[in-house]
Amino acid sequence: MSHLEPEAKIFACSQSVYLAEKIAKDYGIPLGKVTMSTYSDGEFQPSYEESIRGLRVFIVCSTFPSADNLMELLLMIDAAKRASARHITAVMPYFGWARQDRKDKPRVPIGAKLVANLLTAAGATRIMTMDLHADQIQGFFEKPVDHLFASTIFLPYVESLKLENLTIASPDMGGSKRAYAYSKFLQSDVVICYKQRKAANVIDTMELIGEVKGRNVILVDDMIDTGGTLAKAADLMIEKGALSVRAICTHAILSGGAYEKIENSKLTELIVTDSIPLKKESKKIRVVSCAPLFAEVMQMVHHNNSISGKFIM
Repeated sequence: MSHLEPEAKIFACSQSVYLAEKIAKDYGIPLGKVTMSTYSDGEFQPSYEESIRGLRVFIVCSTFPSADNLMELLLMIDAAKRASARHITAVMPYFGWARQDRKDKPRVPIGAKLVANLLTAAGATRIMTMDLHADQIQGFFEKPVDHLFASTIFLPYVESLKLENLTIASPDMGGSKRAYAYSKFLQSDVVICYKQRKAANVIDTMELIGEVKGRNVILVDDMIDTGGTLAKAADLMIEKGALSVRAICTHAILSGGAYEKIENSKLTELIVTDSIPLKKESKKIRVVSCAPLFAEVMQMVHHNNSISGKFIM
């Protein structure tokens, strides 16, 4: 290793150790040691148990609720800065608060921009994430952002299914760009679900734009929260004559009664990454690990190599 190139170390926030261990193994180095001191009132303080002076530090942390995950990441970034790390990369497989990317009504925050400001203020010199809810969130940062696409790991799996009469579907109008990208790569048809909501996580009506009769359908989305949209879309497509319906969702939030909705829906399979840990197992949910993708890109970044080859679409 060149004397001009700092050594790299990988650390993890407490709720992302399960993923960081796999990333570190694929990267080829042991996961760094961090201890967490907790006060009786719940306040916590992370501490690096090895020197990181002059090194490149990767901190793996998906910032899904509660807010403790985000706060822990900020504290670890600040600690790394004060310990004289040369480069501090926040590796956020799931970027929380990304749904708050604009003011969609008066007197509401832009949470994604606030998180970007907090990460920068804490001392992050680079951000690495995957399938942001909105691509423009990259513009909230004045630091480099490596925005990875889960399609890199999903598309080989879809091809392995060898489905005939394949159709790619978007569960809403906002995801049509992602659906068209998948369909272009797979050379398949596209359909779109048009939905109207009564409130957040509550669907009023849903209609299908396109033909699914006699087709094997794959819904693609960046995340699945309550599961209501996908369950309703799958049921609608089966009613319209689809042979099967699968769903690809990068981030498995799966809150509320999501597991029950998935189990009771007409979905054949739900394919997700391990950016967020599953709360429980389900025979309908298949997890495809994103650890090899992050490990490879982290090595490329560390050695100042181009990562453009990792983008299938």
